Amino acid sequence: MGRIALKKCQTWRANRDILCAAKMVRPARLIDVPRIQEIINSHAERGRMLFKNFAQLYENIRDFAVYEYGGDVVGCVALGIVWSDMAEIRSLAVDEDFIGRGIGRSLVEWCVEDARRLGVRKLMSLTYEQGFFEKLGFGVVEKETLPLKVWSECVRCPKNLACDEIAMVRELFDVPQIDAPVAIPTPRGVSIPVLPAEYD
Repeated sequence: MGRIALKKCQTWRANRDILCAAKMVRPARLIDVPRIQEIINSHAERGRMLFKNFAQLYENIRDFAVYEYGGDVVGCVALGIVWSDMAEIRSLAVDEDFIGRGIGRSLVEWCVEDARRLGVRKLMSLTYEQGFFEKLGFGVVEKETLPLKVWSECVRCPKNLACDEIAMVRELFDVPQIDAPVAIPTPRGVSIPVLPAEYD
């Protein structure tokens, strides 16, 4: 290989390494909370998700991951444990200027790997983006098949009496099933059930 070709190859590799280092999904930190709130609430203003206040975000920061691009947070997601065999993908949001770059997919894949680490077999999401989640291996399910505890935040939603989100689930068949108590199911025909005190 000539010197010029070698230099070009080295330059390409250096630029590639810089690019890869500039884009990453990582666990969220407390310093990220204002930016996470900004991204989430920008979508909440259009009725796509629930608003989040600082208290909610600080209390649940361990559930969150962020997508960092060039040192700036441009996307976020949370993985909340619902039961022994299920976790919910929540607060998946990407800055409007960065939509369409695969950031949402990367954040969901982070959730999948974190679920595997925790030993969670099923991932669920309540979403308007059916096509997006189908590409990632999720399938539509009846809301009544989800545990009652899923609806704990729905009382704050303005659509709680007429929920139009789509329930979707992905099962990780490589995660072993565990012997654990069965979650209380959602009563059929109830849009947003009232939770027993122990689940509130």
